[in-house]
Amino acid sequence: MKSAASQLPPTFQPLLQVGDALSEYWLRQVTVRLRREIAWLWYQRTGERNAPDKLPPFTEPLPEALDQTRFAAQRARFFREDETAGYLTELLREAPPETRGQPARGSFTWVARELNLTPLDRFVLALAICPVIDSSAETVLAASLGNPAARAPTLALAQRLWDEPEAVLTIATTTHPFFRYGILSEPDPGHGIRHDSPLAIPPEIARALVTPKPTLPPYLVVLDPIEMDSNVTATICSGRLQAVSQDQAHVVPLIAEGRQSLGAMAAGVAAMAGRKVAAAHGFSQNRAGGDGDFRRLMTMAWLHGVDIYLRFDARHTHNGDGPATGGELPLPHVPIVLFVGIDGPREISLLPRHHRLPAVVVEPGTYAMRLEAWRQHLPSSDSPELAPAVRACARRFRVPPETIADICAGLARLDRAPEPDELIAACRSDLDLGELAQPVTPRFTRDELVLPQAQAVQFDEILRALEALGTVHYEWGTAGIWNESGLSALFAGPPGTGKTMAAEVIAAESRLPLFRVDLSQVVNKYIGETEKNLRRLFDSAEQSDIIIFFDEADSLFGKRTEVKDAHDRYANLEVSYLLERMERFKGLAILATNRKKDLDDAFLRRLRFVVDFPLPGERERLRIWKSAIPPGVATEAIDFPFLASRFPLAGGHIRSIVFNACLQSARPGGERALTMEAIVAAVKREHDKLDRRLSFEKYGPYAEFVKNLQ
Repeated sequence: MKSAASQLPPTFQPLLQVGDALSEYWLRQVTVRLRREIAWLWYQRTGERNAPDKLPPFTEPLPEALDQTRFAAQRARFFREDETAGYLTELLREAPPETRGQPARGSFTWVARELNLTPLDRFVLALAICPVIDSSAETVLAASLGNPAARAPTLALAQRLWDEPEAVLTIATTTHPFFRYGILSEPDPGHGIRHDSPLAIPPEIARALVTPKPTLPPYLVVLDPIEMDSNVTATICSGRLQAVSQDQAHVVPLIAEGRQSLGAMAAGVAAMAGRKVAAAHGFSQNRAGGDGDFRRLMTMAWLHGVDIYLRFDARHTHNGDGPATGGELPLPHVPIVLFVGIDGPREISLLPRHHRLPAVVVEPGTYAMRLEAWRQHLPSSDSPELAPAVRACARRFRVPPETIADICAGLARLDRAPEPDELIAACRSDLDLGELAQPVTPRFTRDELVLPQAQAVQFDEILRALEALGTVHYEWGTAGIWNESGLSALFAGPPGTGKTMAAEVIAAESRLPLFRVDLSQVVNKYIGETEKNLRRLFDSAEQSDIIIFFDEADSLFGKRTEVKDAHDRYANLEVSYLLERMERFKGLAILATNRKKDLDDAFLRRLRFVVDFPLPGERERLRIWKSAIPPGVATEAIDFPFLASRFPLAGGHIRSIVFNACLQSARPGGERALTMEAIVAAVKREHDKLDRRLSFEKYGPYAEFVKNLQ
């Protein structure tokens, strides 16, 4: 049979369900004490024992505080003798429920047992939870605090409600488990806990405590582990995790080249130690949205028994808080592990030094490993029709085995063996270099690229080398010596000589994706930022064979300078880092520059190809003029030899002239034809645009026509 107290709802909202039995008991203790306090305040302020169905009037806080001693004995007698207060006092004598078995992790009962909370601690925790889960409690708290604007309880109120006020002082310190474990928010970090400080608890923590079986919040997603037993550093780390102290947090750096699945690796390392890892979505920055938010993240992970994986972002290390700084964690005593994905060993020093465990280093998978993964997950991989494409994908797409498994799972929905082109398209489907580079659709063919004989030979050598790269690496055995490195080429020459066009032709001939690097996004005025942007770019590009095109490369790859200050030192480091990544890059990197002499000599020596694009001679200009006219446009009236001999223009300018002439000649329903007058007028405008003044004699028989254009 239920006692009278247990029949009373644990909250002011009668229909509010509380699943954890111990939290229900202590919430009822809170509401009963608040009801008794309201009855006393009404009697104290009005002298009436039968309080009407409304809150007592508010008074000035100073007299209220000064009169507590004078009214102490009368208040105690009121609690015994008043009919309503006495009934409520009797309800408070109900014993707490017995807890049998193992409570659900993260529940109020589990926390009370895990942190060895005293009855006072449990009461204060329930007092903090009450207004978070029960909207009706806010009004009652405001009346009890004598402040209409108050919405959260305080330690001062806890002293008034609890029978031993002096005991509440034990909570007024940041060393109390409530604050060490982030259950209660620290009201004023660095300045201690005051009696008028609100007892604030994050809503999701409050909800977890009163739920019988708490579930993970949406921003924590448990990760599936991958096999890590063969990784030496992972084995060492898992052994350390099994022996670490259970009264503090630990940080495990994860390092992998390219776009390896660091989250799955973290889960694999944790699984070896019998632990689970959840990815922290929305907490990728080192500050994780602020120090308070990261405290909440760590507490929720601890309550649910999971470790955390998040990606380190070095761009914000100057902020000085969160998990990615050399200082302390916001909750150093919460016994969880933070797996932090970083880009390289240099960033290890930016992680909290007192909590770091050995880094787990994951080397990129080999061609043989990728080929085995394809054969394992793609049933038709050994068929004569698909085998060459499978080998090509294993060479060209350097993705981890779990990504290959996902690609094959998607292809399985075809209910047939994929075509080779479908297989390659599936591998490229998630290729994304972010905001640092934009995909370029090739517009030109090899026949449209007009080069002098020497440069044409060099260009064809690049195409042959790109085609033979996979064969040389994986069949001739050069991959081990050259670390599966790709190719790099420099296209140097004045504007308009065909550098960008040549890059597009290579992409079209090789059927490789072409990305143009946006240098305005990569080059940053802040120290070290350019290198971080380059790292992000190359790591994304390492996933597959692609072509990266750096236009105006001299702004990024300029000569290293004499070190005079910190900016010079970091600028030189950026060039050095770029040289290293260019050598390791496994695709084709093309750099275009108008100022070859400004490039660093060490950089030029490490390039596989250097092609100079000179201004075209008369013969090349004649071919460019003819190829620039769109098919189907009549050109009988155009004197191509005259244009090629009189105007020493680059191919880009010639194409611009033809386009402008077409714009001025086209008429709705009219003939598609160009005249010499239209071409000559466009030549004049192009020279004006370039700020080049030509004598009228240059225009020969069209001089008078040009004069009339002034």
